[in-house]
Amino acid sequence: MKTSNHEIDLYLKSQEEKGMLRFITCGSVDDGKSTLIGRLLWDSKLLFEDQLATLTAESKRVGTQGGNIDYALLLDGLQAEREQGITIDVAYRFFATDKRKFIVADTPGHEQYTRNMVTGASTADIAVILIDARKGVLTQTMRHSFLVSLLGIRKVVLAVNKMDLKGYDEKIFHQVVSDYENFATQLGFEEIQAIPLSALNGDNIASTSTKMPWYSGPSLIQYLETVQIDEDRDSKPFRLPVQWVNRPNLDFRGFSGTIASGTIRVGDPVVEPASGQTSTVKEIVTYDGNLDEASAGQAITLTLEDEIDISRGDMICALQDRPATADQFEAKLVWMGEEELLPSRNYILKLGTNSTTARVSSLKYKVNINTLEHTATKTLALNEIGICNLALDKAISFDPYVENRDTGSFILIDRFTNATVGAGVIDFALRRADNIHWQSVDINKEARAEQKGQKSSVLWFTGLSGSGKSTIANLVEKKLFSQGKHTYLLDGDNVRHGLNKDLGFTDADRVENIRRVGETAKLFADAGLITLVSFISPFRSERQMARGLLEESEFLEVFIDTPIEICEERDIKGLYAKARAGEIKNFTGIDSDYERPENAEIVIDGAKMTAEEAADGIIDYLKEKRFI
Repeated sequence: MKTSNHEIDLYLKSQEEKGMLRFITCGSVDDGKSTLIGRLLWDSKLLFEDQLATLTAESKRVGTQGGNIDYALLLDGLQAEREQGITIDVAYRFFATDKRKFIVADTPGHEQYTRNMVTGASTADIAVILIDARKGVLTQTMRHSFLVSLLGIRKVVLAVNKMDLKGYDEKIFHQVVSDYENFATQLGFEEIQAIPLSALNGDNIASTSTKMPWYSGPSLIQYLETVQIDEDRDSKPFRLPVQWVNRPNLDFRGFSGTIASGTIRVGDPVVEPASGQTSTVKEIVTYDGNLDEASAGQAITLTLEDEIDISRGDMICALQDRPATADQFEAKLVWMGEEELLPSRNYILKLGTNSTTARVSSLKYKVNINTLEHTATKTLALNEIGICNLALDKAISFDPYVENRDTGSFILIDRFTNATVGAGVIDFALRRADNIHWQSVDINKEARAEQKGQKSSVLWFTGLSGSGKSTIANLVEKKLFSQGKHTYLLDGDNVRHGLNKDLGFTDADRVENIRRVGETAKLFADAGLITLVSFISPFRSERQMARGLLEESEFLEVFIDTPIEICEERDIKGLYAKARAGEIKNFTGIDSDYERPENAEIVIDGAKMTAEEAADGIIDYLKEKRFI
């Protein structure tokens, strides 16, 4: 029978118009997750003949079902990659039925792969949580449930698998469901659909099973085909993160991006919420021509009636329904970095198309994802989850994650390696961000420095303990003072007697130590002083943070490059010996790293130069560069 082009077009159109459901499967190794996904692929009848032939042959050769079809083998390629350590990321599988298209996120369920599961759950509409009927609710079950609730999933399928191994016993099923619901009351799920099934035998997978007449609910596929999800992003407030300012010539200026939510029409009033500038939509431009209306998911370019200042990273929004705009907010943070989170360290925060410098200003607690207990902590390790406050260098626009996933989620990026080290969801803006504003003053930094006949500057002395930093910095200040210059010396040991007396010597405390001193040095520079800072400051990131607080020409990094052997010889307090004996922990150069400066303005060879020679050399440099 010959199929007409018209029939083909109708079929393709019907496929295109099907709704899409994304879901994640969660389960331990023995819960039958691979068998379930394999069975869904089998029952959707989307396997090719060569795949079916291979599956039949492999089931007889290496299967675990006595020669019968082993559906788990459909995922064996992925499992083999994981065993070799070359894939620990999320795998997405597509299948479809007559009523709906599906993308299932297959993620590893072990605790060490928490970050991967979070990746899969971040785009899922619902979660299918598998429980082995023989084992009931396990610690892993609770952990998976917490993670999907954290990512905003509100509908869950509780798939009680392997009912065939318990004789399809109704009491077993209801006991598992009761145990789970008692636990899940604290997670805020809107709907929990419990389904007894046997993935291996196909019971309650595609259709309801005659082996469990006591169950009157839908099969798994029936539920997936009909569950109502919040897919109407068009009804939410309009949000367009600007990806690119499109200006091909002097007569055209448009703002390009993909609509995150809502609908926009020509003539609609809009606002850039960070600046408060408003306008109306003049045109909606696309590759295929101009539109009168566009909605969520479409890539468009907006032109506006007025010339307002909008750049990449800004957001164009509905005038009457604006997002929050703040430089501080509370968030749930999943740590993905191999190195632990260090509060007060600067990271790059990326939300949509917007990027800015951010730091964790307060780490309130971390969540034990196995017991849901809250534990006090100063840092987060790989795969740990914490509730924290973040402080940003500038105000950005966002929605709470529960209201809009696209504009309420972010990642943190290491400033030096460009690796993604964290992913977070925003809970709410902090009120202090709205209530605190800069107070304008009439006397500025330049006026204060001019009065003193000098240039505001910060000389940042860094090097190992015993390298000679404090001795050289002290000599430089004496020479500047004798010339009538206005100075102040911030020394590491002295500051720890007051401002930083509450800090220890862990990496997290060292980062906070330098953050406080950097802010203090900035205030002194604003007062028009020449400020000398003598701190080990072992991490490049924090030295870069301190540099970033000042204008480009105000910060001079002075590296006292003294070999550790010489530092130990000078150590009259015996600190190095105690550190090597294990009596002092987190000692820089012994069991805590020192990251050498890469582009210091001044490098002093501590092995060859005396302190007097080094100080004279620094004074000469300041004169040459007209700091004094």
